[in-house]
Amino acid sequence: MPNYYKLRERVLEILNSQLPNGLYYHSVNHTLNVLKTCNKYIKRQRIPKDDARLLRIGALAHDIGFIVSNQNHEAHGAAITEELMKSYGFVQSDIKIVKGLILATKVPQSPKTELEKILCDCDLDYLGRSDFYSIGNLLFEELKFYSIVKSEAQWEQIQIDFLEKHHFHTKFAIKYRQPHKERRIEELKNPNSKA
Repeated sequence: MPNYYKLRERVLEILNSQLPNGLYYHSVNHTLNVLKTCNKYIKRQRIPKDDARLLRIGALAHDIGFIVSNQNHEAHGAAITEELMKSYGFVQSDIKIVKGLILATKVPQSPKTELEKILCDCDLDYLGRSDFYSIGNLLFEELKFYSIVKSEAQWEQIQIDFLEKHHFHTKFAIKYRQPHKERRIEELKNPNSKA
């Protein structure tokens, strides 16, 4: 019998002990936030127990690949998660679904299944939330740490470009997150328009 709780404990243990310094955004807090958001989707959409368990594993492990590299971390994460799931008794069909979930979060996102759409929207849920700026600042600090972004002006342009190219996939996010995301685009383009 597959053991979700032992797997969850192991994944969190790995994230807490092996994530490199400087991951201010891609931290355990981000993982737990994505998991919490997934749990809301599970409840709201009455997702069946087996699918809910796989979605939770996808949420927990979607950034575990950062322990290997911040380049192509989704592929690394899918491989790590496959080994972990095998060791906790999960069948190959479940492993395949979870690997698909993790790979779907690669930007630009390309979800194909309903579960993949949910995880992608949970991963970037903050884009349409009131904590957009505080979470965005963590990402800014992370990108500065890795010398990917040099200035605030460059960061603002990256955010505008990203927000304009990004789109939500689930009905909930399209209805409740998209309007707030559009407001953030307006605020970034016209700083004087911030409420």
